[in-house]
Amino acid sequence: MKLPTYFISHGGGPWPYMPEMQASNTALAASLAGIPAQIGRKPEAILMVSAHWETAGTFKVMSASKPGMVYDYHGFPAHTYEVRYPAPGAPGLADRVLQLLRAADLPVQKDSQRGFDHGAFVPAFVMYPDADVPMVQLSIDAQYDPERHLALGRALAPLRNEGVLIVGSGLSYHNLRRIYGGGAAASAQFDAWLQQTLLHSPVEQRGQLLRNWENAPAARLAHPREDHLIPLMVAAGAAENEAAACVYHEALAFAGITASSFRFGPAA
Repeated sequence: MKLPTYFISHGGGPWPYMPEMQASNTALAASLAGIPAQIGRKPEAILMVSAHWETAGTFKVMSASKPGMVYDYHGFPAHTYEVRYPAPGAPGLADRVLQLLRAADLPVQKDSQRGFDHGAFVPAFVMYPDADVPMVQLSIDAQYDPERHLALGRALAPLRNEGVLIVGSGLSYHNLRRIYGGGAAASAQFDAWLQQTLLHSPVEQRGQLLRNWENAPAARLAHPREDHLIPLMVAAGAAENEAAACVYHEALAFAGITASSFRFGPAA
């Protein structure tokens, strides 16, 4: 059975490990916790494309059998720098990713040292708290070319028939300088464009619209750096001709912004 793909808004920092942040992320938590039921089976592995791993010149794929942790956040309580998400890696999946990307003439290398960053372990913990699904991370390219990442998704598409859940992990709005002032209007305008583009535009036009995302209303106010948007291109590219659904939406998320997550392909 072919699995759908996802672009998720992963929230701020290590929020599932902090009771004071859990209270303001109940809708996000429910959406992530609902993904296993949507796909209808436990995946063989998760391929996580996190906004928090950028590489230049080549894509990199995690190949460790027991990945460590990358605490890539700042100013949080001491215990959040000691959390562990002990999901195993999947060296065989890393080899398969290399095979697919090289066949598509996309440069790729293994990385045996990379651990799980919070764009990966935070949503994975909510989705699979028992850490019983192997997980591999794949980097994004630091030049943020939309077409390159749509092509990356296309190359990875066969994994969907092999029991691999492809997840692009970012945020539908990511302008931290304005999130506490001025972010509400920009996030709402950009989110409306996302909803129109992903849910209501013909699928054959979706790729072109995503390539031209900078023309969207409030695009650069929502994403001054598009690192948290680029994982969307991978998820969409891997399900290029399939309908999308909004699986999470809040108009007052986090610091009062609009945020959304999307599934590509049907639920089980």
